[in-house]
Amino acid sequence: MLKEINKITFVLIGALIGAGFASGQEIYLFFFSYGLKGIIGIFISSILFGIAIYKVFYIIIKNDIQSYKQFLETIIGTDSKIKKSIIQIFNIIINLFILVTFFIMIAGFGTYLAENIHIPQTIGSSILAILCIIILSKEIKGMVKVSEGIVPILMIFIIIIGIMSLKEIDITNLQYYVIQIQHTNWLISSVLYTSYNMILLIPVLISLNKIIKQKQIAKISIRVSIITSILAICIYSAMIKIDVDIQLLEMPITYAITTRFPYLKMIYGVVILASILTTAISLGAGLLQNIETKQTTKMKIFIAICIISIPISTIGFARLIELLYPIFGYLGLVQILKIFTMKTVEKTKNI
Repeated sequence: MLKEINKITFVLIGALIGAGFASGQEIYLFFFSYGLKGIIGIFISSILFGIAIYKVFYIIIKNDIQSYKQFLETIIGTDSKIKKSIIQIFNIIINLFILVTFFIMIAGFGTYLAENIHIPQTIGSSILAILCIIILSKEIKGMVKVSEGIVPILMIFIIIIGIMSLKEIDITNLQYYVIQIQHTNWLISSVLYTSYNMILLIPVLISLNKIIKQKQIAKISIRVSIITSILAICIYSAMIKIDVDIQLLEMPITYAITTRFPYLKMIYGVVILASILTTAISLGAGLLQNIETKQTTKMKIFIAICIISIPISTIGFARLIELLYPIFGYLGLVQILKIFTMKTVEKTKNI
């Protein structure tokens, strides 16, 4: 049972720590740019993750949900034409966000290889697209196997970087190291971070419906909450002493490691690429889950998506995150509010 819990936990962590997270872009945008208040925001967001994952798993198991559209029908209802229209619109928006975020992962992979190994952007993006097709041809088993093997290693290296960064900082004078930007919406930012990530996580949670048991969801939710907060703090701490304008950096953590721990640059490069891979696979699984047709047709559509992602990846990794993630964060607020307000006191079926 513990092994099963760990497998699912690693899948969810792998879905969360993608290009935006491991590179530092997400942590900078949603937390670090708010100074020390961002640290509080990380803990708030992690708690919200735990609650949201628990409630979503409960809803999925109780109602035997097999698609995102079915999930929306459950939390919104289908007793009026207006609600049905809302579901249709929201389902399109959600699938669009998952698709765009998949493109961002492809862009991030290509960007890293182009900047650090000088492989052309299109070739780097093509490598990830091909890997996703190969792994997802094995359906959910492929995603679980990759996450189980890669995610624990990613977690260890991120924690090592965080510990090494903290050793360089005088904790009693932390305020002197962190950029103090006078924002007043740091709390909103932490909620947005949870809401947009849940849009990406829900298809993954749905795809795990056949292997998850009701008695496991509390333990999985707590584990994801704790691990997410630890990893986010580690990324945050690695950015504290960056000596240039972080807004100008595509991948802040790569810069921090290159300037302070150059001997770890190659290792963390593998961490970033592996993080992007695990998230891209999760997103791809989500896309396949939401395509309501037979498996062979699903794969043909997914292959087409992978081909399209290659030219789109040239737009730019950081720019895509900056423009799109906050927008979808606001859209996801409607969904996360509905999730949080649904009752979960009834006994769930044990499967």
